[in-house]
Amino acid sequence: MQELMRKGHFLGAKLRALRKRNGLTLEELSVRCIQRDTERAPSVSYLSMIESGKRTPSPELLELLAAVFQRPVTWFLDESADLALQPAPPGSATTRVPLEPAFLFSKNLLQAAIPELLVQTGTTGRQFAHLLIRSHQEMSRNDFPDLERAADGISERRFPLSVDDLMRLCKRHGLEIRWFDRKPVLARDKDRELRSMVRSFFAAPRIVYANRALQADPARLKFDLAAHIGHKVLHGGDGLKSPHATGGEMGGSPESGSSAIGMSAQDVLHAWRDFECSFFAGALLAPRVPFRRFLARERHRVEAGAKLELTPAVIMRRMTKVSPYPYWHFFDAYPPGYLRAVYRGNGIPLPWGNLAQVSDPCPNWAVFRMIDSQVGGGSQISVLRDGERSLLYCCHSIRVHDMAGNPHVLSVGVDLAPALATNGVESATVVDSIFRECLHRHGEARIPKAAAQVLEAVAHVLNIAWITDALAQPARIICPRSNRCPRAERCEGARPSRAREIADVREEILGRDS
Repeated sequence: MQELMRKGHFLGAKLRALRKRNGLTLEELSVRCIQRDTERAPSVSYLSMIESGKRTPSPELLELLAAVFQRPVTWFLDESADLALQPAPPGSATTRVPLEPAFLFSKNLLQAAIPELLVQTGTTGRQFAHLLIRSHQEMSRNDFPDLERAADGISERRFPLSVDDLMRLCKRHGLEIRWFDRKPVLARDKDRELRSMVRSFFAAPRIVYANRALQADPARLKFDLAAHIGHKVLHGGDGLKSPHATGGEMGGSPESGSSAIGMSAQDVLHAWRDFECSFFAGALLAPRVPFRRFLARERHRVEAGAKLELTPAVIMRRMTKVSPYPYWHFFDAYPPGYLRAVYRGNGIPLPWGNLAQVSDPCPNWAVFRMIDSQVGGGSQISVLRDGERSLLYCCHSIRVHDMAGNPHVLSVGVDLAPALATNGVESATVVDSIFRECLHRHGEARIPKAAAQVLEAVAHVLNIAWITDALAQPARIICPRSNRCPRAERCEGARPSRAREIADVREEILGRDS
């Protein structure tokens, strides 16, 4: 009994994982126990307390649970087994970590540990808040119907909206526009300096200050005005919103040099407000139904957004939302390797960490190759080798400049494997044929004819022109990090390592000793 009490937390975690793996609710597990032994069967609430580590089952109850799941009692007492990472649902961006054992992931412990984590890693509260929002956005498939409805109610789904239309909407909602003149400045953003330009900001309760330079850039002016209208409509114009400025990390304006490491409630509030207003602006400028029709006519060509006076970023972001195909990603990357914005509805790994620059990026990602080049844009099909898996993506990337003159790369892409499967094609075979051809030709090669034919068909089904464009270019092998490059000739910049895995050393010692 003492062993049961000592191992209660891990026992509960394993019981919970096993129950969920078998698709049982607590109520269903209780019924299964009643069917075997009415007297010893636990109630739903008691099972819940066992799983959370608040109660320890008696040896008799443990035997009953073991019989239900056809496991030996010793399995429940083995603390090392079956608390592995849970696979992510199809299209999910990340592997999910089971928060087990539950006692180590209690709300109180997390509230104490997270601030310490942020301080020790140098992560600001706003960065952490944007990470949470991004995960929420990806898990919800970019679906925020309340924001869509609010935007539709303001625009009445008129499309496209001109600058004059946005000005009239501002006036209708009691907003006053005041213009100012300000050139780019050298701004501090956490641990780096960058050229930045204040585009606009909101002063409660009704004044929008806008840089006069926006008058020569109607696409950016429309976005800023739409976001400020969103702030007035959604939040009453209380002013709790970041200014619009160029070049900041993690989807926001540059942080001040004195930005405190750690987290405050205001960090989360501002980050969420910024996201809501940005999403509202996209929905206002590109309502779901008419914009979806526009994409269908233009076969998802990003450059067609110029006809609407919309920025490429707005076109790409809304594309990931309104397209009938759900498996999209979007990156906004600044040199030398910072991701200002990320959306991964298709589960693609990140080419860099987006809290810090990584030391070993794979140089064959399209977004990475274009950062320091003068190439204006292009489409690429990539085989991402992640361990033993080969994943197939197609992206369209363009190199642009922000209002302060900083170059950055916008990239939007799709996971092709689900589309192949929907089209009745064995995706693994197609991906493997492209991977082997690229591997044989030093990492990039023309797509084999059979694979190109099925991908051409997929491009027409999805109605995405830049997939067809990419078929005319060599496909490339990419990898999450260059030190895991599968090529015989390693990625440029991938340095050979002499590091050993400690587990391998351990196995060598055990092998010699046996």
